[in-house]
Amino acid sequence: MAFEELLDDPVVQKYLHELVGPKGMPVAVSPPDGEVTDEELAERLGLELNDVRRALFILYENDLATYRRVRDEDSGWLTYLWTFEYDNVPENLREEMDRLLEALAERREYELNNEFYLCEVCSIRFEFGEAMDLGFECPECGSPVEAMENTDLVEAMDERIENLRSELGVRA
Repeated sequence: MAFEELLDDPVVQKYLHELVGPKGMPVAVSPPDGEVTDEELAERLGLELNDVRRALFILYENDLATYRRVRDEDSGWLTYLWTFEYDNVPENLREEMDRLLEALAERREYELNNEFYLCEVCSIRFEFGEAMDLGFECPECGSPVEAMENTDLVEAMDERIENLRSELGVRA
């Protein structure tokens, strides 16, 4: 997938937004050709230098940017020259989807293996043992807690798990 097409993909945009947040998005979606300093990026994008640096380091931590240090011989100052490496985006997205699938499967098992009680006034949910210890009374408001049906939640998880497995090409 071409670099520009990759950045036009709404899934990739959402992924980058989740990583760098709204202040870092201008940095993430406008990578320069070749190397650039954080100062140059901040000036070009009209952003605070700290916001640019934060976004760059997040991209670096997620293998989407690399840097090269150059020492100024006169001043001794280090300059960081940044390069964007968005070839890793598809692999990173797949890893995120794999983690989500695993977390959903674990949560589904938790939902299936526990009985829950709900305080309808406070919307606080308790596991059976917790509710029993509390005398089936909400500790916040004193209202009785009622058995809670979580079938709809489990069904929604099943649907999402199935969709993820389909997207990943994974069998149950």
